Amino acid sequence: MEPENEKKAAYEKSARRMRITIWILVAIALALGIFIYVRNAPPPYGMYDAFAKCISHTSTTFYGAFWCPHCHDQKNEFGDAAKYLPYVECSLPDASGEAKICIDNNVTEYPTWQFPDGSRLIGMQTLQTLSEKTGCPLPTGTN
Repeated sequence: MEPENEKKAAYEKSARRMRITIWILVAIALALGIFIYVRNAPPPYGMYDAFAKCISHTSTTFYGAFWCPHCHDQKNEFGDAAKYLPYVECSLPDASGEAKICIDNNVTEYPTWQFPDGSRLIGMQTLQTLSEKTGCPLPTGTN
């Protein structure tokens, strides 16, 4: 084979490898994007309404702050039913400090879940854990 033909064949082989590599990377990025979207998608409308209402009837309190990413993520676990949670905002809107109820209850970390038996869990909790601590049943098929 002539040197020029060898160079052309080597270039074509390299270009083919590059195209394959790019397609593989595109496929991985697409799969990762779909995974992240599905994982972060809110639950179906109304799915956790009864569960959140039950939690609020147990004298459980969910302390949080508007700026807290874990509090935001915890609310997102409930989807639209978050409006029924027994949520107490600890961070004052004018950034002047913490709400008196949070100070009085010695809440220093967010999110904090306080249960009727006096126990507390700090940090984002699974719905299963909240179900066990409150005695509120999860909707069928969510365990």
